[in-house]
Amino acid sequence: MTDIYSFLDQHHIPYVRVDHPPVYTCEEAERLVPPLPGVHTKNLFLRDSKGRQHFLVVVGWEKQVDLKALAAVLKIGKLGMASPERLRKYLGVEPGAVTVLGIVNDQHHTVEVVIDTPLWQAPALHCHPLVNTATLAIACEDLERLFAACGTPYRVVEVPSK
Repeated sequence: MTDIYSFLDQHHIPYVRVDHPPVYTCEEAERLVPPLPGVHTKNLFLRDSKGRQHFLVVVGWEKQVDLKALAAVLKIGKLGMASPERLRKYLGVEPGAVTVLGIVNDQHHTVEVVIDTPLWQAPALHCHPLVNTATLAIACEDLERLFAACGTPYRVVEVPSK
């Protein structure tokens, strides 16, 4: 597994860090994570129906994603939640610690990041540093540099909600 702090420092990607007790849900994060600049996020690790395409969808923590409508936006047949095994294999993280920073472990560039348009307009996004006992705030332009450094495909779309 990648040392995320070394990776960020090597690529000159600044961040603000806070440590906190483990959080497993957005509600716990809202309660237990000290204030940081930017917005809280929710991350969904999804796969297509055949398990050939994988997507890390990043939305605001309060958003309920309509997977059927999102599949239409992404122009694929059907989307479903990926298993914990796939999460470990592709992003190197455990359930409860899903994060956009997991792409540093995607050596084969098989995961596409999908970011909800309103988030991309925020000053910074909150993300776990591969574990759920800390949170980082990283500016969107710095995330763009992260995607480039990792060779990660990404797109910013209006993620449909229920």
